[in-house]
Amino acid sequence: MSTPEWREFPRRREGMIYALSGGLWLHRWSIHGEPMAHLVSSDKEVLLAWGAANGMEARWIQYHPLKDPRTGERVEAWHWDLLGRRLPPRREER
Repeated sequence: MSTPEWREFPRRREGMIYALSGGLWLHRWSIHGEPMAHLVSSDKEVLLAWGAANGMEARWIQYHPLKDPRTGERVEAWHWDLLGRRLPPRREER
């Protein structure tokens, strides 16, 4: 099985829809000037597979239901917090 690939989107709404459809959405942000990201999905198994392939411990995954922008309903979702060496470079930086 190959490692699941994440995607970034220029608009948050597009990323949320992708994640809530089972994809892996990388959402970049920062706190106190420190670059970070959430890797988000409604498919916990895909997220755990990515984490296992990238040195993440399963106990670090976080449950956080998200409001689907298409329906307004809450959907089960999980995410990894990524920072420092765990933060993937932007695609154009690869």
